[in-house]
Amino acid sequence: MSRIKAETGYYYHIYNRGVDKRIIFENNADYARFIHSLYFCNDTKVQNLNIRRFISDVKSPTLNMEKRDKRSEERLVDIMCFSLMPNHYHLLVKQAAENGVSLFMHRLGTAYTNYFNAKNERNGSLFQGRFKIKQITEEKYLVYLSKYIHLNPLEIVVPDWQEGVKDKNKVNDYLSSYKWSSYQDYVGIKNFPSIINKDLLGEYYPSPASYKELINTFIPDDLRQIKNMI
Repeated sequence: MSRIKAETGYYYHIYNRGVDKRIIFENNADYARFIHSLYFCNDTKVQNLNIRRFISDVKSPTLNMEKRDKRSEERLVDIMCFSLMPNHYHLLVKQAAENGVSLFMHRLGTAYTNYFNAKNERNGSLFQGRFKIKQITEEKYLVYLSKYIHLNPLEIVVPDWQEGVKDKNKVNDYLSSYKWSSYQDYVGIKNFPSIINKDLLGEYYPSPASYKELINTFIPDDLRQIKNMI
């Protein structure tokens, strides 16, 4: 994939996996650390000193956010949705500030890699090269892509989920209990509301129940179309 320069006001699918497909989230503390990295690194006014302090704080996965400087209201990106799996992650974002995607992802990758390496007494790259990025040029794919991202954790329990899942209750039960994505917040379960901006997708569904129904009615052909885009 050729590298593109993100533009302010445009939407992007961003993803990456561990080098050699290695596990990058070994336990709940690692997931929590990455989630808080999404929050802390997404600020146009955060100082380099705070970033260095953040990177070096290995023992606190949640980073004791209440003890740190309050974050400004100026974001580098609007995070529409995300999901984290053991060896990779997906983000759907809208660039909110000039060079926002690049700066945010550099901070995120550096902060989490240094945390992971320090915790595990290792050196070197954690991710498989630079993050992958794809601009979303058609508005209709925003909803499709959010559906794909939120369904992605199903591969942990249903590896062939993209071919279709007959038991919709199983889908709902699993996704509603999976903490490491933004799905819970979209269906009315408060999880990480400070991370995401749900308003950007709000016009496509009037209620949490309707978003759950959107997930229930996923069509494998739609998902294959999205797969071809990423």
